[in-house]
Amino acid sequence: MPHDFWGVSPQGTPTFEQFQRLRTGGVGSVRIPISWAEVQPNSGAEANFTASDQLVAGATAAGLNVLPFVYNAPSWAVTEARVPGSGAKAPKTLPVKTGAQRSAWANFLELVVGRYGPAGTFWTANPALPESPIRTWQVWNEENFKYFVTRPSPSDYGKLINVSYAAVKSVDPGAKLILGGMFAQPREAQFKSKPPQAYFATDFLEGVYKTTPGVKSKFSGVALHPYTTNYQQLTPDIEAFRLVLKQNHDAGKPLWITEIGWSSEPKSAGDSFAKGVSGQAQQLKGAFSLFKAKQVKWKLQRIYWFSVDDQSGVCNFCGGSGLFGSGFVPKKSWFEYVKFAGGQPG
Repeated sequence: MPHDFWGVSPQGTPTFEQFQRLRTGGVGSVRIPISWAEVQPNSGAEANFTASDQLVAGATAAGLNVLPFVYNAPSWAVTEARVPGSGAKAPKTLPVKTGAQRSAWANFLELVVGRYGPAGTFWTANPALPESPIRTWQVWNEENFKYFVTRPSPSDYGKLINVSYAAVKSVDPGAKLILGGMFAQPREAQFKSKPPQAYFATDFLEGVYKTTPGVKSKFSGVALHPYTTNYQQLTPDIEAFRLVLKQNHDAGKPLWITEIGWSSEPKSAGDSFAKGVSGQAQQLKGAFSLFKAKQVKWKLQRIYWFSVDDQSGVCNFCGGSGLFGSGFVPKKSWFEYVKFAGGQPG
């Protein structure tokens, strides 16, 4: 299996002891958000890295690899819009529509890489930590889905990759980019709305290749969020996604599953991801067994379970998606996770 194959995504900020427990359990990597809107909420203001500093410090101290996804845009850079069919808000478009937007996004990335990359200011400011510069960056999150950009666009995303590549490489020439994790089968992709509220991951990836000549040279891996009601549905989604790479002469690229999960909340008609405590563990076991068996065929680079902890109100299943419940009490799913990761449950 690739190094640090089994990962997790926290919703909150784990304590050092909690990060250490994850490491003891065999977790190799932690995927964390770095929101432009949080780092630079006001134009011209000093960057605020408090949230990501805490996550990077805790994970690094525990010996965990960190994969950040950079996403979101402050309202001074991109107009905020209501997510269709929801009370939530998100950037109306990706930050590529104007030269000012592209420049501001590039500046943000240069700040982030300058902080956490090789010889970054974060490492200088925290000499007690083992220096572990971040060299792989994930660009955006679920860029094919309305909740992260209300008007998703493959061509806009291709432009974002081009801008991001230049910005990241200007600070760290050895850094790598991976595409944001695409939601495999958003229901809204079936709608006939104009502009589209979502795309199937396969259609979106195809669109990125077709609208952005040369884009394949700008990223080192692709990512998928193959959420399904049952792990047995994973195979067709993943194989269809890999087929798009093959058809675009890019079959050598690894695939990162940067989110996968189910909820331990009681089964209900309104939440197909809710499986109950035992059902969540069964889904994890089934999915992880499949990933282990297909790792070579699917060129799987890393798997991130979403999530470490429960956070109500964030998404329809986030209140039960954790491997740990309230008080960081482990669920049955944690004990199943550890069997695959090769650690001790603690």
